[in-house]
Amino acid sequence: MNRPPPLVWALLIAGVIGVSFAGAILQHLDEIPPLMRASWRLQITVLMLLPVAIWQWRGMDDKIKEKMFEKKTLLIIFASGFALAAHFASWVASLDHTTLAHSLLFVTTHPLIVLAGLAIWVRKPSKLETIGAILGLSGAIITLADVKNDGNVTLLGDGLAFIGGITVVGYIVAGKILREWMPVFVYAVPVTLIGAVILVPFSFLMGESTAALGWVESDLLGWFVLLAFLAGIIGHTGLNACLRWVSPLTVSVAVTLEPMIGSIIGYVFFDAGIPGFWTWLGGPLLIVGVILVVKGGGKNELDIVDQ
Repeated sequence: MNRPPPLVWALLIAGVIGVSFAGAILQHLDEIPPLMRASWRLQITVLMLLPVAIWQWRGMDDKIKEKMFEKKTLLIIFASGFALAAHFASWVASLDHTTLAHSLLFVTTHPLIVLAGLAIWVRKPSKLETIGAILGLSGAIITLADVKNDGNVTLLGDGLAFIGGITVVGYIVAGKILREWMPVFVYAVPVTLIGAVILVPFSFLMGESTAALGWVESDLLGWFVLLAFLAGIIGHTGLNACLRWVSPLTVSVAVTLEPMIGSIIGYVFFDAGIPGFWTWLGGPLLIVGVILVVKGGGKNELDIVDQ
């Protein structure tokens, strides 16, 4: 890989900051029920990604286009969209039941979950991965002590965020399979659209009364557009652009800073509050553990785009 231009590091920083705004803004928009809030987020993201996806589609080889409609491909796309919907449903719901810091910490534990799966079915973890897993698990346990000390922290909220971390693994695995040959935005648009559509009936089943396309006339439309632009375009698209010059490992490690940066954004711009004592103690351990697991995996490529 060639030496990256200096501006790439600025783009990497902007990308990490962009994705770090997502949790704070989504928590701020809590007057919209969580499942519909997540659906609106994905719907607007689809509209922003669509022009680039159309451009990529027009440049695709006819054989690749035909492969898009094979039964196996369609099943993986649908499974990825379902996993993305489950991820957003649980994570956004967690923001209504725990602090921003706890939600971001537990939803970013997916490298630990991937490692557990690898350890059970594929291979023995490396020494660095093992140390990272122990630190990460210890950090998570320590942060849970704030459930008793901080009334805003709940096991329900932390559990929902952790489920968000589990379910995003399905989305990551599907992305790794399909993006071997499928252009990134051609993959992103149908998966994100499926996720947005799936969330609508589940929203109604959960008793949420907000309209499926209510964002069109909502007073909060500007916030959702800003959310999709910061987290989707500057954040995830910017991070994917960095992959042209820097390794996936570098980007993945940078993204582990999201809980810390997102918590600062929430405190400065949205009055999210200061994390409790045990979160200050366990949170850094959890982040360091995740970083060690990512680094220990070597060329461990985590999908960054489309959220």
